[in-house]
Amino acid sequence: MRGITQTGVRLANERAVLSLIAGIPGVSNADIARRSGLGPQTTARILADLEARDLIIRGEVLRGRRGQPATPYRLNPQGGYSLGVEIGWQHYEVLLQNIAGQAVAAVRRSYPYPDPRTVFAEVASDVEILLSGLNDGQHERLSGIAVTSPGNFGPLLDLLGTPAGLREQWAEIDVGVRMAETTGLPVVWVNDGSAAAWREITVHPTPRPSGIAGFFVGTFVSGGVVTGGSLLEGPYGNAADLGAIIVHDRSGRPAYLHLMASLHALKLRVLDGGGPALQGSPRKWDWDQIEPHVSRWLDDAGHALAQAILTTTAMIEIDLAIINGDLPESILQRLLDGTQAHLAGLPLMLAHRPRLARGRAGPSAVVFGAAQLLLFRQHFSRAWELFEPDPAK
Repeated sequence: MRGITQTGVRLANERAVLSLIAGIPGVSNADIARRSGLGPQTTARILADLEARDLIIRGEVLRGRRGQPATPYRLNPQGGYSLGVEIGWQHYEVLLQNIAGQAVAAVRRSYPYPDPRTVFAEVASDVEILLSGLNDGQHERLSGIAVTSPGNFGPLLDLLGTPAGLREQWAEIDVGVRMAETTGLPVVWVNDGSAAAWREITVHPTPRPSGIAGFFVGTFVSGGVVTGGSLLEGPYGNAADLGAIIVHDRSGRPAYLHLMASLHALKLRVLDGGGPALQGSPRKWDWDQIEPHVSRWLDDAGHALAQAILTTTAMIEIDLAIINGDLPESILQRLLDGTQAHLAGLPLMLAHRPRLARGRAGPSAVVFGAAQLLLFRQHFSRAWELFEPDPAK
């Protein structure tokens, strides 16, 4: 075991203070000292340093309370920036986000399948356009790019009607390395399901659950797990590939969750029933036109998701299962209701049945989560309990 240097202690304390300000906007200097356990003088030095570096801004002094007047602090939105890039199955999205979690600019483009021969250059072009809106000082505060994609394009790619050999091309590409080469910026890679789950836990109101499993319904199903304030990533970043859980259809035949609860599964149902080929953003589809197919798909998808939720709970003690997706809100709510009904009907041999909730992060959860995770790892503490509600109040 290695000890912690004085620099390491100072950095940990700084992260703790910055996390409190992020988690409780307007928190006072006195509250920061009490919640963090740091002495008032140490807290004051850290706040002064963070303010000098333009990471935080102070509000007007709060008077009229008992004790010394308190100074509230908030994150400075211009204190830092990150880019999130999602390379998805049938779209890519680029997001410029500030340290306060606000979107500065974003672009999303659809395609029938991800083509490695073109997608990196197209993303790089949009990255350049988004960054052109920053001045020199803001550009210096850019942390880099967090690029997110499925951990393995693999066999599912063939289901999209891709040209021969495309799957093999993706297998030879390190997405993070290629993105760095194309953009000239520092890049980290994160699994798309993990990014979406991270976004969900950060937008969840306090008190936050100890463990969540996030299911994101898109072209296929991505998923991620956050437990104890940390992503469950594994040695290769793909530990919580919830879409690859094997479930059973209504006839008892095994199938991957990807092939039961995904929008790809819905598209096949519509085509087999003589309906239109569904293209572009799912939020712009004519859902009324395909309603008979939608109802059956929602029932089967809810049945499959309920099984996957219990399987996940058996492996990892989660308190909350979250269902989100690239869907209109009305369809997402119906999917949630159907999953809840199927979950209640399954026999329980676990210590508890997890709660179920609709995602709060929206259809762009993946790209937001990636950009947020990059800033979190650079600036903030890993300790969620720092900014949970104060039981004394």
